[in-house]
Amino acid sequence: MNPNTLPSYLDQSEAVKARFDRINQRETILEVRDLGKRFRSPQGEVEALRGIDFSVRRREFVCVIGPSGCGKSTLIRILAGLESHTAGDVLLDGKPVSGPGQDRGMVFQGYSLFPWLTVKKNVMFGPQMNSRSHDEAARDAQIWLELVGLEKFADAYPHQLSGGMRQRVAIARALVNQPRILLMDEPFGALDAQTRSKMQSHLIDIWKNIDITVLFITHDLDEAIYLADRILVLKAHPGEVQEVIEVPVPRPRSPGQFNTPEFLATKAQLEQLIHPAPPAEPEDEQAVKPHLIRFTNVNDNVE
Repeated sequence: MNPNTLPSYLDQSEAVKARFDRINQRETILEVRDLGKRFRSPQGEVEALRGIDFSVRRREFVCVIGPSGCGKSTLIRILAGLESHTAGDVLLDGKPVSGPGQDRGMVFQGYSLFPWLTVKKNVMFGPQMNSRSHDEAARDAQIWLELVGLEKFADAYPHQLSGGMRQRVAIARALVNQPRILLMDEPFGALDAQTRSKMQSHLIDIWKNIDITVLFITHDLDEAIYLADRILVLKAHPGEVQEVIEVPVPRPRSPGQFNTPEFLATKAQLEQLIHPAPPAEPEDEQAVKPHLIRFTNVNDNVE
């Protein structure tokens, strides 16, 4: 199907409009105002982020996409309190973010589990660091392992698990402290396509069943459309907000929607924003052709 023949990505059904009306009535959890980030490099000062403005409402699922080098990971590290910003404000529930805190859970692309601890003890680590007793931490860990479907692997070690299972442990460990928002930096980027699809479905199921807001970094357009309520599109050098798109694909979502008109139209719009059409080639094509050297017999042609 030709994306050019599809309806506009802004054409939303009544059900989708009603969903966004409900979202917009919820309180704001995260507010980012005029956020900027500069850092020094051997080549001089670099501006990574400029004038970032957006907000996320309670139980909303927001994805952030953009070209390589647009500052997606820098942005989420600032939101997590792992990196400082040089301009603007980050407010969680109206309070400034100035460092890491248990009100934010973070899941990285790497599994970041302690290899010397069992699955259950990995999940218990956060509550114990927050002065929970061993019995309380063990009880909470068991609850979250059941939620992510890994209660049978509580005594296993990370190296005994598949990549998808390890990332489910990382999600449980991030959620066990009951954060207000879950921050995810390309958490499924290292997984194979089949496992990635399963993890996306697992994440949607978790999100539907608990009171959590999600901000999710990805470079995969299909993943962003499949997961998100809204998609924040950044442009690079420096990273700035290019557009915020309300995803018109109805919920509940399923892989069968990947070929629907709403899905394809949204993807076509994102492609246009992130990878705009290149300028027309010069009339003198010889001027832009690379110099090629043949390393095979001229009579040995391929088609």
